[in-house]
Amino acid sequence: MHYAPMLRKLALALSLLLVPSSIMAQDAPARETAVSEPLKTRAQDVVALLKEEKAPEDVFGPQFLASVPPAQFNAVTQQLTSQFGAAIGVENIEPTGEFTANIAIRFEKAIGQGTLALSATEPHKIEGLLLRQFDAIDDSLAKIEADLAALPGEVGVYYGPISGDAPVLSINPERQFAIGSTFKLYVLAALAEDVAAGKRSWNEVIPLSQRSLPSGMMQDWPQGAPVTLQTLASMMISISDNTATDELINALGRERIAKLVAESGHSDLSKANPFLTTRELFTLKGGAPAVLEAYRTETDAQRKLQMLSELDSASVSANDVNSAFAGGPVALDVEWFASANDLRKLFLHMNEVADDNAFAIMGINPSVQSSVRADWAYIGYKGGSEPGVLNLTWLLTDQSGNQHILVLSWNNPDAALDNTALELIAQRILALPR
Repeated sequence: MHYAPMLRKLALALSLLLVPSSIMAQDAPARETAVSEPLKTRAQDVVALLKEEKAPEDVFGPQFLASVPPAQFNAVTQQLTSQFGAAIGVENIEPTGEFTANIAIRFEKAIGQGTLALSATEPHKIEGLLLRQFDAIDDSLAKIEADLAALPGEVGVYYGPISGDAPVLSINPERQFAIGSTFKLYVLAALAEDVAAGKRSWNEVIPLSQRSLPSGMMQDWPQGAPVTLQTLASMMISISDNTATDELINALGRERIAKLVAESGHSDLSKANPFLTTRELFTLKGGAPAVLEAYRTETDAQRKLQMLSELDSASVSANDVNSAFAGGPVALDVEWFASANDLRKLFLHMNEVADDNAFAIMGINPSVQSSVRADWAYIGYKGGSEPGVLNLTWLLTDQSGNQHILVLSWNNPDAALDNTALELIAQRILALPR
């Protein structure tokens, strides 16, 4: 669902952002320049930091520390070393300027590559550091499976051909998981099927009438603003805009989307009925606890629909939702659900009935680094999260035109998730031979 500011936005590029510095020269080409002594020194300092042999305050400048306090940096360091082992040393430095460089750091299990930027003034402290690609060294499917098994809670994974033949990795592929905003793929699929059937057009204009809570930006757009279905779908998928999502659910109708869910082969329709809007979920979880508990215990779908129609959605604010989630996961049984295999079947269904523009929309934000993009002819993505819930789903087409899917779902009703842990594992899975 990507609620902000309560939730940390997913690192959907599968990179580890250590500081969003304005002076970073990200992906800058290497120049034929000698490596300056400050760059050599500070690159070694990065390794010392990762080994906890130096303190962040001794190495980073004020701009970095303002963006990433020492405690946050130390937490990121623990994630890196838990996934890739201890830092060993500087693998390479390619200067892009006197005080900027592309760097590579060797860990026990991977080479981490990224960019480094120093202050131009003495003592040339680090003002920008971005490790955005990790190439595995001696990684294996068995090691990845062990790391997935060690995550608290329940995990479901599927990586392999979309046909279902000989998956590379499959863990609990039939189990239902809360998937957060990944449910928006079902909304996209229903819309794209109607477009393909000539019932709707991507350039159809409707006035903006719904208003949800972030993530997204359309909640701040003027009431009645004319928007096309293409714009709504693009915002819903690329930045997980909740208002755009609710606008499309309203335009298509809840029953229309439920029909699509069933026809796509969803294996447990009781989990998908009724099909919630984002505003309804926020209201249930951020409103009166008694209302939430009544909804959770109700088993009749029609009665649940009636309860949703009686919700006072306008009375629930962002602060209410923030407060509700402050203690961790809330009622994970009130969510959107699918198994990894359900999502695989959804893409197969879309191949048959959806207008091709739906796949172009999924590719707006593929959420992988450039090196992964080079391995595939097409990458489409949607993910979702709330406290205790994380899903990452990719549709991938190789250079021979064969489709693959990677789905990772992680639920833990007892504690908020360490999202970076699953994101790093996803990167390792995408590096596996296929």
